[in-house]
Amino acid sequence: MVPLIIVGVVAIIVVVLVLGYLSVRKRREAMATLAARLVLRFDPNKNRDLARRYRFLDKLRAGSNRYAFNILSGNYQGHDVTLFDYHYETHSTDSKGRRHTHHHYFSFFILHLSASFPELVIGREGFFSKIAQAFGYDDIDFESHEFSRKFCVRSADKKFAYDVCNARMIEYLLSNNDLTIEIEGDSLAISFSRRLAPEQIEPNLNRLITVRSLIPDYLFSQR
Repeated sequence: MVPLIIVGVVAIIVVVLVLGYLSVRKRREAMATLAARLVLRFDPNKNRDLARRYRFLDKLRAGSNRYAFNILSGNYQGHDVTLFDYHYETHSTDSKGRRHTHHHYFSFFILHLSASFPELVIGREGFFSKIAQAFGYDDIDFESHEFSRKFCVRSADKKFAYDVCNARMIEYLLSNNDLTIEIEGDSLAISFSRRLAPEQIEPNLNRLITVRSLIPDYLFSQR
């Protein structure tokens, strides 16, 4: 009986590994096809340099063993863009003292700007943003009470935050309230808390371009 149980467990492990491998390969192939259609470069390999290069962006500083993969990069609609799957690890210890590793994956999009700007983070109002406020990260309020209620906006430069979160941007974000936006230096980024399906990549790349178009041109002439 015991040998049969062992065989069964091994068989289940093998099936899980095979299915995982097939899923990874299918996603990689879909991303490569997308890159070819959008005329972007594609690199499926793990890249830890991207995590280091953009570590000033909040979302890319979490956890350990950080790396990008399935990277698409190049010129899209006249903009220099980089988008990728992203991985990091966190660890926890259970009541019996056993250490567990948790793997986190999400999708990240970066557009390179023609000027450098102070840090600005725009995300949905929630539990963690309220904790950040409690530790001194003030949420900037806007005339739109609906926007202020739904979004947490943080920046040391309030004028810049008000310029970016103009009426057109506020209207767009209220209609696209799943977006998390970061601006710092010459990078404009949007991110998601999960890996997007390959067919969701292009629509969200277009949303990144739209966000860029809503940033006033005069901000670039001032830099």
